[in-house]
Amino acid sequence: MTAPLKNSCRIALLSVAVFACTTPTFAQVSNVKSTTKQLRARHVADKDNIDAIGSRNLGKTGAGNWYSLEQEQKMGRLYAQVIEHDSKLVSDALVTEYVNRISQNIVRNSDARVPFTVKVVQSDDINAFALPGGYLYVNTGLILAVQDEAELAGVMAHEIAHVAARHATRQMTRSSMFNLASLPLVFVGGPLGAVLQSTMGFAKPLGLTKFSRGFEAEADYLGVQYLYKAGYDPQALVSFFERIGALEKHNGIISRGFSRHPQTSDRVKKLQKELTTILPVRDLYVVSTSEFDEVVARLLQSGNSVLPVTEVPRPILRRVESTTTEVKCVPMASR
Repeated sequence: MTAPLKNSCRIALLSVAVFACTTPTFAQVSNVKSTTKQLRARHVADKDNIDAIGSRNLGKTGAGNWYSLEQEQKMGRLYAQVIEHDSKLVSDALVTEYVNRISQNIVRNSDARVPFTVKVVQSDDINAFALPGGYLYVNTGLILAVQDEAELAGVMAHEIAHVAARHATRQMTRSSMFNLASLPLVFVGGPLGAVLQSTMGFAKPLGLTKFSRGFEAEADYLGVQYLYKAGYDPQALVSFFERIGALEKHNGIISRGFSRHPQTSDRVKKLQKELTTILPVRDLYVVSTSEFDEVVARLLQSGNSVLPVTEVPRPILRRVESTTTEVKCVPMASR
């Protein structure tokens, strides 16, 4: 059996084990529609309140999410074992500590209700991904592709938002609801059939699964809030999306990871509108730090890229004058 096929089988078996332990009962399907509408209205109202970050119970267990936090963490732990077995993790303490520190700062300023384990993966793919239960992986390709620390933090904030809003288990619940509704009556007495059908759609780690357009938009929306709350320039996530979109449009170059996150112009415009309506203007935003430059140089020197190591002057803060909304930026050299 080839290695990829063997890994797929291992992941599929893990999926069956997880679903067998966590599959909800059929009684939970009753009155789902009316309850879900009420929860959705309350959820939208809560997620608009910046001051309530940290106390907003997004994606809580109930009609729209059949899985408890404990079940979600168990699921993430199983998938993390597979990911780490099949990936080359960066062991450089300076790099891993830096990425972990940025991530934990964002987590503290988010709605996440689980502790996060953060690892750096040696991969050229421009990507980061999070597994349910708080397992975040950042590729070296992403660190080398962003222009500053705020952009790096922005991508991680987007992934942390997926976990905070519990998108994986909410999507699994929707899939299970669909499967239950479409099953013939003969299967009502056999929940294992529903388990196996659900598992077929999640035969790979859930953090690598393509989320619905609505969940991606919500992760954008929450991600810029967390970025702002952590002190970073919230425009950084928009800037990164725009550059990735430009690469794809003009050169046909895009990471396999970000091919699952379509950077449409409508999505960028929506984010820009939200930035101006929900986030109060601040005098200062963090854009980058000298540590970011040191980590980039260290990755380049260790052979993570063929690009030459260069000294790049970067702005530390973006200042907004108190008497106007005009943004004053320090010129930034391109890497």
